[in-house]
Amino acid sequence: MVVDDNDDAAQSLAALLRLDGHEVRVARDGMSALECLKTFRPDAILLDIGLPDLDGYEVARRIRAMPEQANVLVVALSGYGMPDHERREVTGIDHYLVKPADLRQLDAFLAGGRG
Repeated sequence: MVVDDNDDAAQSLAALLRLDGHEVRVARDGMSALECLKTFRPDAILLDIGLPDLDGYEVARRIRAMPEQANVLVVALSGYGMPDHERREVTGIDHYLVKPADLRQLDAFLAGGRG
């Protein structure tokens, strides 16, 4: 799943993931992402931090509170720079990439899964 309010960025990343054979859903804000996760069970969520409603940290916290999403890989994508390690741990974000994301690194995270 790709969660990003920048439509061009979301669609471009989704297209690249589809080329690699992934099933992808796109959400434009945090609430839409959480709603989609009620029925969609992705292996990974690529989550923008700067969303218009809930920020990515709050979305990650809520995802981690969903028992059915316990094993989903959450990769934060942000133009804000790297957060401190404690903030990542508290929110349940597995990996953090600064935009534009290095696609080789992203592929490695997706291949490795959570943990």
